Amino acid sequence: MRSYSPDLTPPWKKSTPAPEVPAEPDPDLVVEEVSTGFCGAVVRCEKTAEGPTVTLEDRFGKHRVFPLVPGGFLLDGRVVTLVRPTTAGPARPTRTASGSVAVPGARARVARAGRIYVEGRHDAELVEKVWGDDLRVEGVVVEYLGGIDDLPAVVAEFGPAPDARLGVLVDHLVPGSKESRIAASVTGPDVLVVGHPYIDVWEAVKPSSVGIPGWPSVPRGEDWKTGVCRALGWPENTGAAWQHILSRVRTYRDLEPALLGRVEELIDFVTAVGDA
Repeated sequence: MRSYSPDLTPPWKKSTPAPEVPAEPDPDLVVEEVSTGFCGAVVRCEKTAEGPTVTLEDRFGKHRVFPLVPGGFLLDGRVVTLVRPTTAGPARPTRTASGSVAVPGARARVARAGRIYVEGRHDAELVEKVWGDDLRVEGVVVEYLGGIDDLPAVVAEFGPAPDARLGVLVDHLVPGSKESRIAASVTGPDVLVVGHPYIDVWEAVKPSSVGIPGWPSVPRGEDWKTGVCRALGWPENTGAAWQHILSRVRTYRDLEPALLGRVEELIDFVTAVGDA
């Protein structure tokens, strides 16, 4: 008769296996391989003679293949084990376009008193496309100003307060600029003005996502958007050009980090109050 030896290891010393995550091909499933630090979206999972592997694609389009080893990847900073998927694919997106965890069936929250203002319509459309799901869950409304010159009057009329914070996203916010002086004049405990260094929000879209080698330089004094269309050989219709650019934006990975961080900062600022 086999003798039984109980496991006397204290619970706090027992190791917990890393959770398993199916390696479904999904642009929203972005993981980091722990030994190399390579970060990318899952492109494919294959069975090979050496064992199952996963192919990751980074934000530059580079592919690398890794073995599916226990605890070999990080997902949202947590160690996980990727495993071969057993189904055809996820039933619904697991991530929003901004990279946040999707909340299936979540209802839009009643709008907060706080607001986020952006300079123009293009800015508002880009923020809506990438962060729209998050903003609805948080109850944050985004409006556009049509320019920054009237910002002091807009802020005064809005009347920011601890329970009605105002966040403002400004184009080309660089030291010594007109924009920086206006921003400094309205910034306060309940008003946060942040900006990106680009002349226009068009530049915040990665050239690789648009299919161009880079955003062209436009001579001073020339309308920047028209100059961009001319330099790229596009019809000089800035509205149509913007719709083409916007159509190439699918997730946060299509945007420059200098814009991503600023929008996230504004959302955090506006939503930091008013929750019980």
